[in-house]
Amino acid sequence: MVEKAPVTSQRRALAVAALGLMLLGVLGWVGARSTSGQRASANAPIGVAAATRPSEAASSSVRDASSPVATTDARVALGRKMFFDPALSEPAGTSCASCHDPAHGYAGNNGSPIGVAQGSAVGRFAQRNTPSVLYLRFVRRFHLEWEEEAELPEAFGGFFWDGRASTVATVVTQPLLNPNEMGNRNPRQIADKLRTSTYAAELAAEFDHVFDTPDSALEALGFCLEAFLISPQMSPFSSKYDEYLRGHRKLSEVEAKGLALFDDPNKAACSSCHKFDAHSRLPEASLFTDYGYDTVSVPRNRALPSNRDPKHFDLGLCARRDRKLHTEDEWFCGSFRTPSLRNVATRASFMHNGVFSKLRDVVSFYATRGSDPKRWYPNGAFDDLPTQYQKYVNVNVAPYNQAPGDPPALSDQEIDEIVAFLETLSDAPSLP
Repeated sequence: MVEKAPVTSQRRALAVAALGLMLLGVLGWVGARSTSGQRASANAPIGVAAATRPSEAASSSVRDASSPVATTDARVALGRKMFFDPALSEPAGTSCASCHDPAHGYAGNNGSPIGVAQGSAVGRFAQRNTPSVLYLRFVRRFHLEWEEEAELPEAFGGFFWDGRASTVATVVTQPLLNPNEMGNRNPRQIADKLRTSTYAAELAAEFDHVFDTPDSALEALGFCLEAFLISPQMSPFSSKYDEYLRGHRKLSEVEAKGLALFDDPNKAACSSCHKFDAHSRLPEASLFTDYGYDTVSVPRNRALPSNRDPKHFDLGLCARRDRKLHTEDEWFCGSFRTPSLRNVATRASFMHNGVFSKLRDVVSFYATRGSDPKRWYPNGAFDDLPTQYQKYVNVNVAPYNQAPGDPPALSDQEIDEIVAFLETLSDAPSLP
């Protein structure tokens, strides 16, 4: 088996535990937390680390090309073909791009009307809203941080809404084997499809022994998809906002007001979690996320099949129950990762459970969750989190700190201005 260039583990001695660093799980909008802050020590982006460290593996079933992580042009091209290949699902017809649609910022729901993606099999649906796979090269490693005098730690980094894979290469194989997504039964079924694909000869030319075992074929697929997903074309930085940073375009008056509200700690306060650097002209400094986690308690999506059971709750990060990383601790229950807001206006649904289909509703939710809870929850109470965990919902900082009956954090006009600004974060259309 090929071992890719390992991402160096960094351990930080903490009073409670020694924490092993690993990589986690990708979207939706998550709001401000009470003690947020990304430190310089919070690890390099995954993609950059993977692309620069030489392999330490000596034995392999698949040749690791001579470049450090083998993000070669050949692998990028192969990964692109795989990403758009509808033959890789079971039954055939659903590609990665069916749910990670370029027209929706490489997110989407494959035509599903319920907020989460339709799988390859009729009547099958993903558990959560499809995250975008743009800008994966900047995702940070999973780790915990304690702020000074903070009672509880904060989690940062990783892939997916709750984190459950160690590398991009292993992340991409999960949908292929998920019965509710691409539906393959086992690696052998995927390997057979790769062996008969139009690019099988290219795979054999790039990887020695690629078809010797199902695992070697699946491993090669993961490496190629990883190469494509962390390639420059998947981090385009081609939005109006990027051109504004570069000094090539100006924001309209409405967009500029939205930006100011977005960054105002006493108004929307979006930037406390959706970090950007207002003083840098480099788009890479403004990813609009701190890669952190927060418990926002969005409304229950009653259209989801799993939610027909009133006792079912998606507990997010604490459901991973990783004792080594302390993610099983109850204060992480209901906590989901802060996504990047780049291309947010192009998405078909929002939040981890896809409960909203309009971006304006998302902003309105943040602006009025505290002041008008009955607008969002039956009986005005959080409805998608068990009672014992509701004490961890973020209610202490703007825009959540209004009491019922208070004026909303944002007026209707201000909500429109923030939406106008968020629309400037959409990359220029590109061919798939």
